[in-house]
Amino acid sequence: MTERTGAERYLDVRLQHPEYREAYERARQRIDQIDRIIRTLDARREELSLSKAELARRADMPPEAVRRLFSAERPNPTLHTLAAIAEALGLDLAPVHKAPSPLPTRRAPTPTRSGASGTRRRTA
Repeated sequence: MTERTGAERYLDVRLQHPEYREAYERARQRIDQIDRIIRTLDARREELSLSKAELARRADMPPEAVRRLFSAERPNPTLHTLAAIAEALGLDLAPVHKAPSPLPTRRAPTPTRSGASGTRRRTA
């Protein structure tokens, strides 16, 4: 077994706190959702035998933007970019209703003491 990095150990400690774990899991779900959309678009591009450059032309986008979208380790596309590419691939971006789940609620920030100066700060 390989030794865990300092970042991995730090994350393990942070994930023990319920509020942090909840925020982390929400962020993870959003990242996974974006990844699924991008993989679906790229699979459709391959299904149509389109190069990334051809897809860029059809979507009226710079070729490097399309290359980055499909090759970046952590893409963060805008909805406009995704919609343009989907349209060029003959797809529609439409929300799909998932199984019922309660809507997340936003909690008001809780004031906590800063360890540095004893002043109060807000945390989410």
